[in-house]
Amino acid sequence: MALIAAGTAVLDRQICRPGWVQTAGDQIVACGAGAPPGPPDSDFPDGIVVPGFIDMHVHGGGGASYTDADQIAAAAQFHLRHGTTTTLASLVTAAPDTLLAGVRALADATRRGIVAGIHLEGPWLSQSRCGAHDAAQMRDPDPAEVDDVLAAGGGTIRMVTLAPERPGSDDAIRRFRDAGVVVAVGHTDATYEQTTQALALGATVGTHLCNAMPPLDHRAPGPVLALLQDPAVTVELIVDGVHLHPAAAGAVIRAAGPERVAAITDAIAAAGCADGAFQLGTVPVDVSSGVARVRGTSTIAGSTATMDRLFREVAAFGPDPDASLAGAVQMTSATPARALGFEGVGALRPGYAANLVVLDGDLRLTAVMARGDWR
Repeated sequence: MALIAAGTAVLDRQICRPGWVQTAGDQIVACGAGAPPGPPDSDFPDGIVVPGFIDMHVHGGGGASYTDADQIAAAAQFHLRHGTTTTLASLVTAAPDTLLAGVRALADATRRGIVAGIHLEGPWLSQSRCGAHDAAQMRDPDPAEVDDVLAAGGGTIRMVTLAPERPGSDDAIRRFRDAGVVVAVGHTDATYEQTTQALALGATVGTHLCNAMPPLDHRAPGPVLALLQDPAVTVELIVDGVHLHPAAAGAVIRAAGPERVAAITDAIAAAGCADGAFQLGTVPVDVSSGVARVRGTSTIAGSTATMDRLFREVAAFGPDPDASLAGAVQMTSATPARALGFEGVGALRPGYAANLVVLDGDLRLTAVMARGDWR
């Protein structure tokens, strides 16, 4: 057993000063407010203990990419060092054979516990909203390909992003939902009506809201309003100060509430690296001043963010420090866990995985525990 004490602990949405967590093996067995029930094994009198971060949309980091089978573990380890204890690894649009190979590699990594599952961002997206995806490989969802992808994943695919205006999307949404896969709307030029139809069919997530979709218009509200107004929808936000103006991010958080907003990195291999040339699938990317763009264009190509940085960003929203801290915990752990149907993670409570992050008074990461082990 290990007993951890801290000046502050966020325990199942409650801010405790002080607080403590007790682990045994890979699980939390007890936690509470006040002084610990015995001498602590680890004491952080000036620290803040929060649940391990859950990133539901990330392509790589530390120079490694989830599209390369040999780099999966390195990418996951990089983000683990930044507090991400649960990773949904994202694949970009690719040719059919490449897509299936990527799914098989990540399915194996999921079974080995390196990542928690797979997110397919494409290939069933809109060419007009392709972002940093290879528009030449975008296609309508074909039932045979959908079945092939699900078979290759063997139950490890947890989320799929698609554009609901593409022919065949209605059937694809039904097929994925029947297979227990979360369906997200993104990289789309859908109308308000097409988006609400997708939600009626079972889509429950908005992929990086506002990015790679039409902006909100008072006569043609498009997907942004449809996703925001549905209480069953979780919206992803890349709160890195590049993808969204901070005022826009704050407005979304206030409108939807932390219970419906998931902070995501959408990080690519360039996260944690110096500026330079990188790849996102087949698309060349250049990073300058920490901002990734498709080579020769102004198009943003994912981010170079990490979840510990995003935690600090979302914790800065709102005038009440305690409410902002609780909201940051919600958006970086509990909300993505609920959106993906992950059980036993996303909070510090007995019976949950011993995944936690220790922050200092400036909300900078000082320690990470994953499955009961300090990393």
